[in-house]
Amino acid sequence: MAHAEEPEDRTARGERWDRGEGLTADQAVRPGSLLVSSAELVEPSFRRTVVYVIEHNDAGSLGVVLNRPSDTAVRNVLPQWSELAARPKSLFVGGPVKRDAALCLATIRIGADITDVPGLRRVDGRVAMVDLDSDPEQLAPYIVGVRVFAGYSGWTLGQLEGELERDDWIVLSALPTDLIGPPRVDLWANVLRRQPLPLALLATHPIEVERN
Repeated sequence: MAHAEEPEDRTARGERWDRGEGLTADQAVRPGSLLVSSAELVEPSFRRTVVYVIEHNDAGSLGVVLNRPSDTAVRNVLPQWSELAARPKSLFVGGPVKRDAALCLATIRIGADITDVPGLRRVDGRVAMVDLDSDPEQLAPYIVGVRVFAGYSGWTLGQLEGELERDDWIVLSALPTDLIGPPRVDLWANVLRRQPLPLALLATHPIEVERN
């Protein structure tokens, strides 16, 4: 599990692709993918989480949990980035690895060209990594909003593949708005709800489930 590591008409094939079933992680996972925790994954760090994959290569995989806001305001730790931070303007818990380190992602404005823009490195589509040492005022014209994360989620080589084989995660495509969605929205349910049936039905899974 990531906590210990750093680094309706659908075809059967379509369903297997969306769920990551019967596929290797190299086929189903890439930067820009979402790892949506299965309803059966009840580990506290990852229960009902949506992880955005930033890196996936021979060294392993790295991502951040998109739906774990903390009680710490961005202005209290990185005040210069508070204005660009999307609401809620909180530090988000990206995962259990290196909670003392900050990582920042941004949603880029439609049509903005960030090629060779210092401080921005494209991850996928309109999502980019932000160098927190850069000048927010210089990046502001390119950015819709940023999300700052404390820590990240990491998997060593082969670890994520094992979790996919156990159906711990559903692999889906991200939207740029997933990164900076409005506050008090259940992102886990929203991501599932927009999928074709029968996957969309998982969005109705109850939040509180008693398990032995």
